[in-house]
Amino acid sequence: MELLTDVLLDALLDSAKMLPFLYAAYLLIEWLERSSGQRIEAALAGGGRWGFVPGALLGCLPQCGFSAMAANLYASRVISLGSLMAVFLSTSDEAVPLLLAVPGQWPRLALLLGLKVLIALLAGFVLDAFGGRLLPAGLRGGYTGHAAEVDCHGEHEAGQSIFWAAARHTAEIFGFILLFNLLLGLLVAWVGPAAVEGFLAKTGPLQPALAALVGLVPNCAASVLLTQLYLGGSIGFGAAVAGLCSGAGVGLAVLFRANRSVRQNLFITGLLWAIGAGFGTVLQLMGL
Repeated sequence: MELLTDVLLDALLDSAKMLPFLYAAYLLIEWLERSSGQRIEAALAGGGRWGFVPGALLGCLPQCGFSAMAANLYASRVISLGSLMAVFLSTSDEAVPLLLAVPGQWPRLALLLGLKVLIALLAGFVLDAFGGRLLPAGLRGGYTGHAAEVDCHGEHEAGQSIFWAAARHTAEIFGFILLFNLLLGLLVAWVGPAAVEGFLAKTGPLQPALAALVGLVPNCAASVLLTQLYLGGSIGFGAAVAGLCSGAGVGLAVLFRANRSVRQNLFITGLLWAIGAGFGTVLQLMGL
């Protein structure tokens, strides 16, 4: 019982330190969603054959519904596969507010976002420029649909203030952070820090591939877990990039619901994992 109390207190203290920064970050996110959501959709839908450019640049904005918007537009053949992948790869979900909550990590956050945008641009360009020769027409997506016919926006509760919405989102993510810190603390206390470090050392070369698998989970808990593992030093920067590139938030779940072809959806999921794991491994070999 004494051990459990100590671990719980440590988890509470470590998690509580992030609360002021986390709330400020979610205030910014709520403002972006309410003030710029329709303009972002218009920029993506109107990008045409260069849609991967606004997709890569706008996808890294901390908007939790942007990947879902892109999945709906792709399923309706408003945007191409390259544009969809650019959004998915640049989407950062909860990683941005979590890293913003740790001022010492701001340089790494800037590097993370820059790399994700670069990876998204490269993938989007290759898929749209050369995919036509290799991929079936149905998979390439296209420009036969109309954005006006696609419902891409989640509804905010009527009359809900921006401050209350940010507080609610902060409380939800704080719960994930606290649970993760508590479970990790119990694990370390039970098996010992040496055993945990030894296990992670053995998976070192495979960390990016494993992190990319975790990123595929269509839930904000995946990006919370990956970011907390990185902040705690349990995984390297390359593995964090791999997981956060493959992590498209709820985008994959919406894709499987909105796009009728299961084979297309499975191919996109596998491609997302491969790109994330591949670039993450390269970064790890570079020592970043």
